[in-house]
Amino acid sequence: MAHDDTNTPRRTVGAPEMSWFGWGDPARARSLDPGLRDLIAQVLRARPQDMPPVPEGEVRLPAPRLDPRVRARLAAVTGEAHLADDDATRLRHCGGKSTPDLLLRRAGSADPAPDAVLYPADHDEVLRLLEVCSDEGVAVVPFGGGTSVVGGLTPLRGGFDAVVALDLRRLDRLVSFDPVSMTAVLGAGVRTPRAEAVLAEHGCTLGHMPQSYEYATIGGYAATRSSGQASSGYGRFEDMVVSLRAATPRGTLAAGGPPASAAGPDLRHLLLGSEGTLGVITEVGVRVRRRPETVLDEAWSFPDFPTGATALRALAQSDTRPTMARVLDESETFVGAALAGREATPGCQAVVGFEGTEAEVAARAAAVGAVLAAAGGTRLGPEPVAHWRENRFSAPYLRDTLLSAGILAETLETAASWTDLLPLHAAVSDALTSALEGDEGGAVVMCHVSHTYSTGASLYFTVATAAGAAPLDRWERAKRAASDAIVAHGGTITHHHAVGTDHRPWMAEEIGALGADVLRAAKSALDPRGVLNPGKLIPGPQE
Repeated sequence: MAHDDTNTPRRTVGAPEMSWFGWGDPARARSLDPGLRDLIAQVLRARPQDMPPVPEGEVRLPAPRLDPRVRARLAAVTGEAHLADDDATRLRHCGGKSTPDLLLRRAGSADPAPDAVLYPADHDEVLRLLEVCSDEGVAVVPFGGGTSVVGGLTPLRGGFDAVVALDLRRLDRLVSFDPVSMTAVLGAGVRTPRAEAVLAEHGCTLGHMPQSYEYATIGGYAATRSSGQASSGYGRFEDMVVSLRAATPRGTLAAGGPPASAAGPDLRHLLLGSEGTLGVITEVGVRVRRRPETVLDEAWSFPDFPTGATALRALAQSDTRPTMARVLDESETFVGAALAGREATPGCQAVVGFEGTEAEVAARAAAVGAVLAAAGGTRLGPEPVAHWRENRFSAPYLRDTLLSAGILAETLETAASWTDLLPLHAAVSDALTSALEGDEGGAVVMCHVSHTYSTGASLYFTVATAAGAAPLDRWERAKRAASDAIVAHGGTITHHHAVGTDHRPWMAEEIGALGADVLRAAKSALDPRGVLNPGKLIPGPQE
């Protein structure tokens, strides 16, 4: 295939290049308001201290270790214009956007880093690159939007001499659209805004809107089993997937297509959540929906978090469901009001949203309102939701601003049955608070229920604390304590952030020894040499 050398691979299609030391577009970085700085000092019992990143030129990268002969073989597949091994490109592919990732980079360390970055044009080029890497013993880290917060993009070598990042941004097109079946096939490198734009031309929407919406890719959603804010109405991303195509060192694996099948286990679910360890997803078939005529948001107030959670359970177990439903605990309700510059509502706040025709929205809002009122809720109207909507995708920028001021702000998530949910909330909150309390200050632990099911719900925690003298150790201690509490109290180690390296130590306990053997067997069948994203997801010795 001829190479499109006019497509400069280092420019992200449809969005600015991500910052090397923070989230998103550097031009959108936020400053820390003096009032917020004072509030942080009061609540955390620690004064913010400047902790800026080192200049990019001072970041330490290991020298590239890709053998020239192997490099030539890879360049023969992509074309020289689509293989990069300069420091700037390697730095921007040396991990994701978790607080540990950013702490290391901001301190000047980019080790490990990929030895080169490859930009394949299509599925066939991905296949050929994997063939070369498997033949030559080169580890491969698939790279979509770069938004992982669990170590899923750390370029571990896994015992091999070299590692490359496989950036899929050129797989950025609508492959096909079926208006009769209401399905579309998208390239794995399509970012969500572009997906929505091309689907809008057909009057349709995917309806998947996680906080990583602006940068995350369709392939990344499938590989991590993503969940968006409107999951109550649209479902998780895995619920939207009708087919998948993946390249592996053994060849092409295609799964799904018909609306239902009894032809053995559904191999889509072997690839969904596989995090690049079993194959590189190159195309995703999804079901789509007509764009809604109208959207309605409403905020509700409840006396306390248990009452609010019980109200969402009543909705989830009823025949009436909003498109979006979440409830904030008391801490997150207070902080959210402070950031919006308004007086906090006593107790906790819930948010529900509706999409559809005007008649559908009106009917569902009335039915949902009746359930919430019967459960002890008070309607606040749409206004409190407006600030959240406006700032939904800018919250990660505030995380970076706080980090520059010496404040760690990080998230973690889990899910559990309704029976276990409130005890789990208390246990994880206590674990985080205990791990972070001390001479260096305290911590604010906030949580909300963001995704509900008939049998249970997710818990999404946000933690803010002073960075202290050893911020990386401080956060890792807290994350271990929270993860241990999650496993001990019936939660899953991850609901939608994925496993990566961060959650891998708890995987064997969650899926059991036999489950781990099954994953390893699939790995052996599809990736015999183990070059695909080593050190992630699958329980085993640490690389």
